Amino acid sequence: MGVVIRAFRFALDPTPVQAAELRSHCGAQRYAFNWGLALVTAVMNQRTAEASYGIPETELTPSVSWSAYGLRKLWNQAKNTIAPWWGENSKEAYASGVANLATALSNWNASRTGARRGPKVRFPRFKGKRQAISCRFTTGSFGLVDGDRRHVRLPRIGTVRTHESTRKLARHVERGTARIRSATVSYRGGRWFCSFSVEIDRTDPPPTRPASVVGVDLGVKSLAVLSTGEVIANPRHLEVALCELRRLQRQAARRTGPDRRTRQRPSRRWLRTQARITTLHTAVANARRDGLHKLSTRLVRTHGTVVVEDLNVAGMLRNRRLARHVAGLGMGEFRRQLEYKAGWADSRVHLADRWYPSSKTCSACGAVKTKLRLSERIYHCDQCGLALDRDLNAARNLARLVNEATGGMSSPSCGATRNEPDGNPRQTHTVWATGTATGRPDPPRSGQRRHRKVTTA
Repeated sequence: MGVVIRAFRFALDPTPVQAAELRSHCGAQRYAFNWGLALVTAVMNQRTAEASYGIPETELTPSVSWSAYGLRKLWNQAKNTIAPWWGENSKEAYASGVANLATALSNWNASRTGARRGPKVRFPRFKGKRQAISCRFTTGSFGLVDGDRRHVRLPRIGTVRTHESTRKLARHVERGTARIRSATVSYRGGRWFCSFSVEIDRTDPPPTRPASVVGVDLGVKSLAVLSTGEVIANPRHLEVALCELRRLQRQAARRTGPDRRTRQRPSRRWLRTQARITTLHTAVANARRDGLHKLSTRLVRTHGTVVVEDLNVAGMLRNRRLARHVAGLGMGEFRRQLEYKAGWADSRVHLADRWYPSSKTCSACGAVKTKLRLSERIYHCDQCGLALDRDLNAARNLARLVNEATGGMSSPSCGATRNEPDGNPRQTHTVWATGTATGRPDPPRSGQRRHRKVTTA
């Protein structure tokens, strides 16, 4: 595989003093971010106001550099005045804050000008104390402790104990096959974590069946159905924890929570209940992520080509009846894991077109149904008489998209061989192929010709 960038995350077990220092560093990162954002916003508003009065461009207030170097230079010039306590924390805490601001501003500007693909990125907002906190270290004394598998070293904080052993990363460092680039401490789910960004030499074994092609159909009833006939059951981690979650949320509702309008502080019992709710959510998320990692790793290490659908997960979440079940599956996370693990294992991930009718197409003869309700769990083909599970039929159609002999696509993404009529014999197969049968939208400014019924007087 070669050299890749990989993250190693370890749960920390800091002492109360170390936990206070970690929180102080994260607060310093947030303070530097908010200071830079306030400065950039004030300059932008000032320039906009001056331009509205007809002041020429050359006489406007000088703009502020949005680069990490420029913002850090301005911070160093003003830190003794605005933050005389800055020496209590490592300088990397403030540097990470302005670096994050520079990245956020760059992403917003690229999205606004059309240079960045994907959904629009909004302008950065100020960070509050109740948001997720983190701090990154790129220089200084950080990394693993020599000869110790249960501690990590951080600047200004010292040696912090970990809940788990660091031997996996330590062995790579000792052999010289890994180099630690940065360390990021964060607070998630009531626990401190330390993530190391590492350059590592990966030599993963090739797939055991490099010529094999497997189609994976993700669903709600089952987590995944493979074209080989294997069914991976949906563990439904969130549904199992809903009973306890509802009980804890009712308990929190009976207790005194915070109120911003009256500045009411939460009670100790409310804080304890919220901590238990956070722990429950974290356990569900960890169980879901563990199952997806095991499935994706097994697929890329076994089969040479994995075919999945390009699902519109955001659109599926708009269905209020299925949103919670779809969100509990982690379809987007599963695809992300498949793509980067396939590069490590020298396998290939093929994405079927979003409009490919995998569920409506017969895997035996290729006939395409015009309509297929979600409640129809058994696919019945009217052409050849095939009766097959709906998800297994879709997985087999996905596997057929890739030709095992040539390694390329055996058919286009709308690769249906025959289409079933919908009761109107005057509409041609071509109309169905671009319209209802495949679900593909019509080209702009093009409509299907509608035939009126001929009536006789």
